[in-house]
Amino acid sequence: MDRRSFIKNAGFAGAGVAAATTLAAPAIAQSMPKITWRCASSFPKSLDTIYGGAEVLSKYLKEATDGNFVIQPFAAGEVVPGLQAADAAAAGTVELCHTVAYYYWGKDPTWALGAAVPFALNARGMNAWQYHGGGIDLMNEFFNKQGLQAYPGGNTGVQMGGWFRKEIKTVDDLKGLKMRVGGFAGKVLEKLGVVPQQIAGGDIYPSLEKGTIDAAEWVGPYDDEKLGFQKVAPYYYYPGWWEGGPTVSFMVNKQKWDSLPPSYQSLFRTAAQATDANMLQKYDYVNPPAIKRLVAGGAQLRPFSPEILNACFEAANGVYAEIEATNAPFKKIWDSIKAFRNEHFLYAQVAEYTFDTFMMVQQRNGKL
Repeated sequence: MDRRSFIKNAGFAGAGVAAATTLAAPAIAQSMPKITWRCASSFPKSLDTIYGGAEVLSKYLKEATDGNFVIQPFAAGEVVPGLQAADAAAAGTVELCHTVAYYYWGKDPTWALGAAVPFALNARGMNAWQYHGGGIDLMNEFFNKQGLQAYPGGNTGVQMGGWFRKEIKTVDDLKGLKMRVGGFAGKVLEKLGVVPQQIAGGDIYPSLEKGTIDAAEWVGPYDDEKLGFQKVAPYYYYPGWWEGGPTVSFMVNKQKWDSLPPSYQSLFRTAAQATDANMLQKYDYVNPPAIKRLVAGGAQLRPFSPEILNACFEAANGVYAEIEATNAPFKKIWDSIKAFRNEHFLYAQVAEYTFDTFMMVQQRNGKL
């Protein structure tokens, strides 16, 4: 083939490639349409780890779609109050929210099972149940009826038991105590004489400062330090038995979810799971130095006594029995959690607990 023929033929080939590229472009555009959603968070921007979950999801989706799928996070109060985020998503005021399902347990206790309930699973167990034990599907059977499609979008790990103005040594010390406590735990503590208060995160400090409440739980050392609770309530109790592994969820308006291309639904699930892991990892990293700073600043760590923990455990079981007797969706999901809880804590004693306990002893002996 001479040079002129080669150039001529190459020119035709190049034109063919260009034409193919031109023809393919509309298909690509259709598969990755430009979508902008608003996400109402239940958290203030000052809590960078838990509020940051919405920002992390937004970043992942924007990068994965070359900027075509954009989620704009709004802090609590910017669109709706923090405790109304799920209502806004279900109504279509926003396309999705980033919240904790137990905030809405007053509508139906079944909501709380999507986040955490007293003496259930730790974070690792909760994730195992959700991703491999059918938990996500079970919860979505319920959430779909609320106009929502939900996926895990964060976890704090086991939380602290909260800040108290006075020491709590016995069950009698709980009687008449006005305590900010989220979700299902209030129902249990009520049986022991506590007067539960559901207050959004940004309103807890002024309520403690003014004496409107006597105690408050929020998350753990890193977030609690940012909110300054140690300045108005010095006694810091643990563990938060009502939140062994609370899931933070992305709840999407069901119609909006169904309208997404399958590729975007897949990307959303993947990005949400990555956000879920990222939040727990960050809390595990930032809580250790935060607890040291709090203690150095005057916080007095106190464990709940065995008497209090046992009384709360029995009270929780009583509440569960009452709800199971009248709420079939709750019973179905709670039965699934309980069955896995037995397996999870049985195995945890074999390897995890033994290793962790040994290493903690070494740490206390100054060998680490």
